[in-house]
Amino acid sequence: MKHHRRYEGPLDCALKTFRNEGIQGLFCGGLTTFLRESIGNAVFFSTYEMTRYYMLSYIGMHSKMDRQAGAQSSQFINYSSKFLIDAGVGVFSGGLAGIAFWSAVLPLDVAKTRIQIAPNANERRNPVHALSMIYRELGFRGFYAGLGPTLVRAFPANAAAIVTWELTANFLGVKRS
Repeated sequence: MKHHRRYEGPLDCALKTFRNEGIQGLFCGGLTTFLRESIGNAVFFSTYEMTRYYMLSYIGMHSKMDRQAGAQSSQFINYSSKFLIDAGVGVFSGGLAGIAFWSAVLPLDVAKTRIQIAPNANERRNPVHALSMIYRELGFRGFYAGLGPTLVRAFPANAAAIVTWELTANFLGVKRS
């Protein structure tokens, strides 16, 4: 059985979209993507910074208590321990921030996908309309279609990105306040 493909690849898709819908077709779903990224990054970095702050405060508080209790200098946090703590804090806070990002904006992502694949180009560009149609057709659960796999991917992907970013900044000598 032969499967019919709409496009032969990304370039063919862009050319056919441009030919049929003009330049506006290439930016279909752009407003919804902008909203998703704006809201999502506010949630992501707020969650990341707050989690990081509280984790480092907790670790620092216990480290200070150990010093006050007369711990030997060999028990103080040395460079390799600091590296492991920073990496661990980065993994947890980055992963948690990724989960918060997608939990907050998945409805917009579902709406963006609907907008981009809608066959009628005249009605498809309004994110509020797309969200109302999803709710009307599928209810609240429709907003979170694909949540499980998205969250399974979000934790390790964002944890790795944050740890890489933090370690690179540390390597380059960028100091955080």
